[in-house]
Amino acid sequence: MLYDTHYKEGKKVSFKKYDIKIAGLLFTPKDFDSSKKYPGIVVCHPGGGVKEQCSSLYAWNLSQKGYIGLAFDASYQGESGGEPRYLDTPENRVEDIRCAVDYLISLPYIDEKKIGAMGVCAGAGYTMSAIQSEIRIKAAAGISTWNVGHSSRNGFPGVHIENFFQKMLLDVAEARNKEAKTGEITYCKYVPNSKDEIDENTSVIQKEAYEYYRTPRCAFPTSVNKYIFTCNDKFAAWDAFAYIDTVSPRPLLFVIGSEADTKYFTDDGFGKAKEPKELFVVQGATHVDLYDKPQFVNQVVDKLVEFFDKSVKNL
Repeated sequence: MLYDTHYKEGKKVSFKKYDIKIAGLLFTPKDFDSSKKYPGIVVCHPGGGVKEQCSSLYAWNLSQKGYIGLAFDASYQGESGGEPRYLDTPENRVEDIRCAVDYLISLPYIDEKKIGAMGVCAGAGYTMSAIQSEIRIKAAAGISTWNVGHSSRNGFPGVHIENFFQKMLLDVAEARNKEAKTGEITYCKYVPNSKDEIDENTSVIQKEAYEYYRTPRCAFPTSVNKYIFTCNDKFAAWDAFAYIDTVSPRPLLFVIGSEADTKYFTDDGFGKAKEPKELFVVQGATHVDLYDKPQFVNQVVDKLVEFFDKSVKNL
């Protein structure tokens, strides 16, 4: 990997979600003392990502500042269990977060009254959704937040396709029909697999994500760049910010790069949220720059520590 994600420093752990085993990496402070109580932060990865990528980077950084950080693979993905493989739906991703909270509070060295959550990209959208009905999360932060419901209804940033939503639903119907008749599952990609798949119609975020996920910059064997195509109608029926106004008085932090073509997701969520809320803009950074580039990640970590110290650690 181009930038060290520190994932090898995490302790491999697992926890249950119904009958599914969720694989995680637990990061503890350098001076960790199991007889003490620590605040815990759940860190949710982007769509198509795995725990060894940006979620472990942020979990590790938070652990250096006195937190227990938990990065984990979404159910049905990465090293986590669940069939069918590569299922990716909002309800599953949000329940993963709830179960991650369950796991943290089961640890004797976690202060169960001091639990925060954060996510990156789609993981940030799922985190913002989870806090709306998960009262145990005292504060939440979203990095380059993505609302998969909006993009599934309207398409990717900067790419206009007429009648996109209806065309997508027709394609999902065709895929479901094929599966019902033959049992064959249709898959699709989160990002282009190679430069040959990138053309003038490819969105900026897709080009950025290709470089992150499919090149030596941050490619990882368990991040396979596929999900079940019929998940798309579940995305489309969902909204990350549906009840975000009800989170108050628990605080929210939105972090976005000034050059991100996805900034409108952050603006939407921030605009709908009530106080206390913060918007932190990283100058010169794009959406994916905040995943791993040290000159930007370090700024984000400083802001996260300030935010979680105030809203979680020092409650």
